[in-house]
Amino acid sequence: METPLPSRDAPRSEPPTRYLSVDALRGFDMFWIIGGETAARALEALGGGPVVSFISSQLQHVEWEGFRFYDAIFPLFLFLVGVSIVLSVDRMVARVGRSRALARIVRRSALLFAVGVFYYGGIARPWPDVQLSGVLPRIALCYLVAATLYVLLPRKGIVIATAACLLGYWALMLFVPFPNVDIKTPAGARKQVEAKTREELFAGAASTTKGTFKEGLNLAHYVDACWLPGRKRNLYYSNEGLLSTIPAVASTLFGVLAGWVLTHGRRSGRWKVGWLVGSGLAGVVIGLLWGLEFPVIKRLWTSSFCMVAAGFSAVLLGLFYLVVDLWRWQRWCAPFLWIGGNALVVYIAVSVVNCEALAARIVGGDVARFLDASLRPGSGGFVIAMVALLLPVLFVRFLYKRNLFIRL
Repeated sequence: METPLPSRDAPRSEPPTRYLSVDALRGFDMFWIIGGETAARALEALGGGPVVSFISSQLQHVEWEGFRFYDAIFPLFLFLVGVSIVLSVDRMVARVGRSRALARIVRRSALLFAVGVFYYGGIARPWPDVQLSGVLPRIALCYLVAATLYVLLPRKGIVIATAACLLGYWALMLFVPFPNVDIKTPAGARKQVEAKTREELFAGAASTTKGTFKEGLNLAHYVDACWLPGRKRNLYYSNEGLLSTIPAVASTLFGVLAGWVLTHGRRSGRWKVGWLVGSGLAGVVIGLLWGLEFPVIKRLWTSSFCMVAAGFSAVLLGLFYLVVDLWRWQRWCAPFLWIGGNALVVYIAVSVVNCEALAARIVGGDVARFLDASLRPGSGGFVIAMVALLLPVLFVRFLYKRNLFIRL
């Protein structure tokens, strides 16, 4: 018989301190963000047979439909945002009250959104070539909605909200009609200021369509073309657009559900691991089955993709909790703890500092050519990529060792 989750006020068998497994998993996730694609390119150039080719492919996004390891990185971060909400918001409410906690949530979200705008170039360009959508703005919006719901709703309400996000987005994408105009843009898109207006873009539509999931011909991209302000990644739509934020909120709420399991005070650690891994595997299966009707597409954040990614995230959390917090095998994850302690800082740092160019100054030129000649072609580029990944890791280690943690 299934055991219900405890109430929010249930006592905990573990002290309400930081879970090292959560910090380590956050660092593991960010580790790939700050160097995953560079490593993939280096591995691809290195060659080396089917194993290396498989690893390289897993460190690159699927172009459209499907799921690879690298496609799970961003939803895993949102999932961990949800876990962190459980670990922090209850104490915040107990300390300052519900109204002030909500004010803090709004302020933190606004600051994170502003940092996201800065990350994508700030206001260096004239409007409308200022980007308001992207990874950090989406995290800010998802945190705002999920944390607000967490403060205002009972647990059943959170579960209902999660299901409503997934089913509501599926229904919108499947049943709402939109102009039958393909707006997929070619490579090297022009400046946003040169884009067609909504009226010009859809003026020639002779009919409407619905339930299509092609790039440039789906409801989410239509909504972006009509109402997403500022610069879009693909001129008329973005990967982190307006409508797809709905299921992204569900990704964060799934993290809230996992956080409840993690902090369950009346259950053993093994029970928690079993629940996280078991429910995660079930989520992956459900998502893949749902994908037969509603394809698994990260760039649309389809509900099936959300289920697969949340299931994958829950399995990873369960395994990290088992190894790091229960078995206390912790030395191996020290670099991930360094990164997880200053995740936002290192994310911004690698956008400001070109680590690959800096690494080339250290091990490029004749050093890289020597490695190519002595080992195999591509070895020099691989070493440059590894040094480029090592530099930000050393930076956050410096901060961690001095107890410097910069958060919003």
